[in-house]
Amino acid sequence: MASSRGTKGKVVVSGILFWYPLAGVTYQFLHYLIGLRRLGYDPYYIEDSSRYVYDPNINDLSPDARSNVATVAPILESYGFGDRWGYQGFGRDGQVFGIGPEPTRRLYQEAAALLNVTGAQEIRDEHRLCRKRIYIESDPFASQVLAANGDRKIISAFNDHDALFTFGENIGAADCAIPVGSYRWLPTRQPVALELWERPPGDTPLTYRTITTWSNKGKNVVYGGDTYYWTKDREFLRFVDLPQQRPAAFELATNVDDNIRQLLTGHRWLLADPLRISRDIELYRRYIQDARAEFTVARDQYVRPNTGWFSDRSACYLAAGRPVITQETGFSKYIPSGKGLYGFRTIEDILSAVDAIESDYPGNCQAAKEIAAEYCQAEKVIGSVMERSGL
Repeated sequence: MASSRGTKGKVVVSGILFWYPLAGVTYQFLHYLIGLRRLGYDPYYIEDSSRYVYDPNINDLSPDARSNVATVAPILESYGFGDRWGYQGFGRDGQVFGIGPEPTRRLYQEAAALLNVTGAQEIRDEHRLCRKRIYIESDPFASQVLAANGDRKIISAFNDHDALFTFGENIGAADCAIPVGSYRWLPTRQPVALELWERPPGDTPLTYRTITTWSNKGKNVVYGGDTYYWTKDREFLRFVDLPQQRPAAFELATNVDDNIRQLLTGHRWLLADPLRISRDIELYRRYIQDARAEFTVARDQYVRPNTGWFSDRSACYLAAGRPVITQETGFSKYIPSGKGLYGFRTIEDILSAVDAIESDYPGNCQAAKEIAAEYCQAEKVIGSVMERSGL
């Protein structure tokens, strides 16, 4: 795929692409880079962080980014960004890949904006050379709670940016419990380059499936005397008997221990290996394209505060023309639910959604694609971010 230099100026995208080199994250950032290029910008991806990277080969954090770079760099090159990326393990062992520190500093001086996607890039003096620093938060609620509780690190991170965006689209609404404080938060969602997900002709898929982490630890937050949970297992277990209530097949690509595996398979869930799928960008894409639909839950931190959050992965299912059944977070105030996309709160809602999909499967697939085109198309989503940031 050929590269082209945009006329609107250079834009730096930063985040966790090299830190977490699995396919879902890779696509998340590709969508931003491709969308910016289509809008006429000259986008670069730069990651220069003091974090250790997550190395899937050892399933742990590591100071050595060589394996991660070897995975991600060829993908960037294949999409026309081969000379437009850099990784520097800042302050650690001097690991440098891609365009290097001096060209990166010049890039910051020339860039119209820095898009800090996921908010993971710590801001240093060289980042302040960019004319605009834009914070794009993919996981709402926890960071705002930390700020409300006086966490100096997150407050400093917010203050280091000129504009704050969040996937919590319901932020500021009367029915949303995200604490806003003195900050002006702007809603956004995951952009998607639609053509990456066009499903080739083939057999009609049979299985409702999703890719997920079953259990997370250490990221729960306390707000107003209540604990809000980050882990998904609590939500899945509420609907564990779903496959026994309908003839459709339901699959989770997730890692679980033997006890949970026995529980899930005993309730007719199919299980797949998430790491095998997520380490291969093409296998990950086919796994989504070859689903009949997505059935998934959302974390308690998105659901109970009614954040309006919508999954970047679910947006890819929609773009592939795969219907989505997902737990209601308030998103249906902003993205239409009822055909192609279904929000649920109860098992009865899920069963009704399955029945609706099965009664008109082609119509639901078409509706899914139309929702993606109208509400998730990269140019529309990113164009709105840039315009509201004053660019």
